[in-house]
Amino acid sequence: MNESIQLMKESLKAYWESFIMGVPKIILAIIMIIVGFLLANIISRFFKKTYLLKTQDPLMVNFLSKTVKLAVLTLVIMMALKVAGLQGVATGLLTAAGASAVIIGFAFKDVGENFISGIILSFNRPFDVDDTIMVDNIFGKIKSLEFRYTKVKTFDGRDVYIPNSDIIKKAVYNYTEDGFFRLDFMVGIDYEDDIDTAKKVILETVRNSEGVFEDEEHECFVVVDSLGVSTVNLKILFWVKTKEYRKRALEVKSTVVRNVKQVIMENGLNMPADITEIKLYGSQTSIPVTVDYKNKDKE
Repeated sequence: MNESIQLMKESLKAYWESFIMGVPKIILAIIMIIVGFLLANIISRFFKKTYLLKTQDPLMVNFLSKTVKLAVLTLVIMMALKVAGLQGVATGLLTAAGASAVIIGFAFKDVGENFISGIILSFNRPFDVDDTIMVDNIFGKIKSLEFRYTKVKTFDGRDVYIPNSDIIKKAVYNYTEDGFFRLDFMVGIDYEDDIDTAKKVILETVRNSEGVFEDEEHECFVVVDSLGVSTVNLKILFWVKTKEYRKRALEVKSTVVRNVKQVIMENGLNMPADITEIKLYGSQTSIPVTVDYKNKDKE
């Protein structure tokens, strides 16, 4: 019994002496980790500024700078564990990470998928920062690219975080990349009006409207789209610049619609209302109609 107690005391003493001997190494490891965090931030910021000057691509630079920071932190922590004499812990972490990679991969499939998608998007993507895009029914401007999601600011003020895997898998409509977007609207003229005259004056008005763009590739034109109940429907198509898409585009369209309405009236063309057909059924022989006329001059 006494021998067991003595053996236990000697073991505790040996562990304590080993701990005391290792305290400087542990303190050094802690200092290394603290310095490593500061160094990772400095390297990340330096990488961001330097690479941004070369590429002018803030989305990719932001993503890669975070990746560099994570890599530096991982390296510093592994070195600190080795300095502290915890090589076994470091090896165990690496072994555990490798052994659990499959399990974690299944458990966090979406997280891993979004992370890999983020890496792909950082090098090859269909948009840049402040581009106007649409994914499904989400419509807005790109603000940032993170490890797991892409941040979009919609035009009604909402912040939407789209998983990177959705950006990879789904159709992305970019309204800014080409720099131009085509808008259109319909206008109906009377059947008795001359179509060629209407097309001519409308097209001239559209081309002279503020904000409308036209060149050889982006041509404005007017076509007969359909024959309505009471009107010949003309479709007006024109181009606008889309760097500031949405508000500006809507303002230009509003101006064009107003100008077209005015030129139609100035040239004696008509925009008749739809014809309403009234039918009598069964024993009905007449329809009672009451006209309420108010004389504005009547006192």
